[in-house]
Amino acid sequence: MQRLLRFITYSILIWISLFGSAIISQAATGTHTQSNSPICLPDDEFEYLGECSLAGPTRYREPNQLRGFNYPPQQLIAQKLDPSYASVPYYYARVTGGNAPIFGSLEAAVKGSPILRRLEPGFVYITYIDAAEVNGKRFYMIEPGIWMRGGDISRVAVPTTFQGLLFKQTPIRQFGWLRNQAESKRTPGYYPKDTTGNIYNRYDRVQIYDIKTADEMDWYLIAPDEWIEGRQVSRVIPSLTPPEGVDSDRWIEVNLAEQTIAVYEQGKLVFATMIASGREGSWTQPGLFQIYEKKETENMRGAFTADRSDFYSLKNVPWTMYFDQARALHGTYWHNRFGYPQSRGCINLSTADANWLFQWAKEGDWVHIWDPSGETPTDPALYGAGGA
Repeated sequence: MQRLLRFITYSILIWISLFGSAIISQAATGTHTQSNSPICLPDDEFEYLGECSLAGPTRYREPNQLRGFNYPPQQLIAQKLDPSYASVPYYYARVTGGNAPIFGSLEAAVKGSPILRRLEPGFVYITYIDAAEVNGKRFYMIEPGIWMRGGDISRVAVPTTFQGLLFKQTPIRQFGWLRNQAESKRTPGYYPKDTTGNIYNRYDRVQIYDIKTADEMDWYLIAPDEWIEGRQVSRVIPSLTPPEGVDSDRWIEVNLAEQTIAVYEQGKLVFATMIASGREGSWTQPGLFQIYEKKETENMRGAFTADRSDFYSLKNVPWTMYFDQARALHGTYWHNRFGYPQSRGCINLSTADANWLFQWAKEGDWVHIWDPSGETPTDPALYGAGGA
């Protein structure tokens, strides 16, 4: 019975697509456009991959006319990265003790002396290559023959699993990811409090069907009668026009206001994701740059204050691509705060996203950094070399 009902439903939808759409199109324009592609239905679980035409009149409308909803709604023509992109060949840990000691052998680490050297206190992460347990205590080898005590570090279990999307076709509307958990409203604005009961989780992706201003804020229509306040979403705004100065069909666009990155090639959007750029005082510098060096792994360290109270040391930062002095695009294992400025000037990506971008990018590729809100300073005098 279920199979029969499914067949009847599909038959009705296909009839609507073939005949109802034609009637609507002819009535509106006096012409009829028939796709040669087979008809398919979007799937709620998997992305539509562009192998068939969408059922319904939506496919006959121009992108800038798409408002409200038609059945079935068009899915993003996108897919997730292969899970293998998230793999990194390191075990990471944060140093939790100030002036943590390092020992020249496991025996010395067990005894607590002699101390080979101490790590400078600050925001410090290390990688380890082996571990041992002696008398119920853990010890970690951070370099061949060099050990630390387990009480001085806290292991990073798994870097973030967040990842962006690959595209076969440029989306016809804006889309993005939730920065925080949020409940949608039936109308734009803070009042009335007509919440829907539908909760969207952090990193859920949404399409934006309409934008309205209410209570001096932009609100996004993400589903029928469901509005989300704009600040809750990191948007990607597809634009196929190369930035001024770009002389090739490959470029990377970083939107500082939205905390997103979009990758373009041969006139199409091919990848997009969330990022974390430079925080206030150590902004990511707007401008047009080129990737000048790629390194599969990099040790990053530095300090910006005279007393070195902001010292940081990050071992084996994966998939690093320098584009503006010490500022780079790179993988990030020490935080999971994509969608918000977090860095000292670099563009932080998840390890999976950084891996994909590293494999795609070439030295000389363009990187366009811009802030449509105008809040990021553009005076070069305010920018030093930058950092992680």
